[in-house]
Amino acid sequence: MRAGRFLRHPLGYRAFHPAPLPPDPPVAFDAAMLRLLSESDRAVGRLDGVAATLPNPALFLAMYVRREAVLSSQIEGTQASLVDVLTYESGDPDASAPGDVGEVVNYVHAMNRGMNGLEELPLSLRLIREIHAELMRGVRGSALDPGEFRRTQNWIGPAGCSLADAAFVPPPPEDVPAALGALEKFLHDDSLPPLVHAALVHAQFETIHPFLDGNGRMGRLLIAFQLCARGVLSRPLLYLSGFLKRHRAEYYDRLQAVRDSGAWEPWITFFLRGVAETAADAHGTAGRIVALRDDHRAQVQSVGRAGANLLRLHDVLFEQPIVSARWVSRRLSVGFPAASAMLDRMRSLGIVDETTGGRRNRRFAYRAYLRLFEGADARTD
Repeated sequence: MRAGRFLRHPLGYRAFHPAPLPPDPPVAFDAAMLRLLSESDRAVGRLDGVAATLPNPALFLAMYVRREAVLSSQIEGTQASLVDVLTYESGDPDASAPGDVGEVVNYVHAMNRGMNGLEELPLSLRLIREIHAELMRGVRGSALDPGEFRRTQNWIGPAGCSLADAAFVPPPPEDVPAALGALEKFLHDDSLPPLVHAALVHAQFETIHPFLDGNGRMGRLLIAFQLCARGVLSRPLLYLSGFLKRHRAEYYDRLQAVRDSGAWEPWITFFLRGVAETAADAHGTAGRIVALRDDHRAQVQSVGRAGANLLRLHDVLFEQPIVSARWVSRRLSVGFPAASAMLDRMRSLGIVDETTGGRRNRRFAYRAYLRLFEGADARTD
């Protein structure tokens, strides 16, 4: 009853009816949770602070958003990797790239739409619907009312399972508006620490499951939006999908335990552990980016007069680390031969590698930078 209750539907299945947030009785913070909350707060603060030391935080953010898009989409079964997405964006998509790369690209667009929206609107149901429409535009699930809260029953379970065999049935559609209204009200409740607030909202959103498709990705996007809206982060630099993917079984078990027995504290503890680990990892990556940039800029400057244009190319490689001469020509407003010569010079310096092995339609990768975002969970190889 603490998180809600299961009710038998006239058609025979049991659907969950969530109680409004915050939990009643309130969240009980023991000493271990308080230590973890403090650790998480410090880690997020360090991450937000180190972003200010980056030469161009927007370029760092662009790669982090793409990595988050890849990992969050992979949780939902997509096969596209970070390299697939970057290759697609370079203007020379690989014919063998997974067809679901569009879902990852949409995730990036949805993140940008949300952050731009927060400059004009509070975090609200209206903005959530607009972000969801961008997330689902023209991809798998685009026929399932993008940007519209569901008007039919959905359920969660193995592929092909029926409503009767579902692992979890969210509230019936007639109860969704009231549940979402209560959630929107709680979005603006600042009585709890922001990280705890984000944990509660994420779990509640996944429990309501307000869309016919895309709820998992939308719920993970909300975490970054909440922390920016509350002023915890100046930029959306904290993404938990890598942690949630590595601990997927526990992620789902913790959410279900909230519904089954009101186990909010174990869920919050799990969430805070993810925040602390993820923020510390991102902080370390930011430091390595600065060191890499300084080292390679010194190499580029050593070539003399030609170094000025090469420095311009080096800067944009932090935004788009897989490029073609055609892309560089457009981006830097130089001729195609000049763009090709610049890339060849960067290759001779050992900064980029040519990846196609041909003479035409060549692509180049800034591998040292890509490796900073790689890992088993990122599938960039």
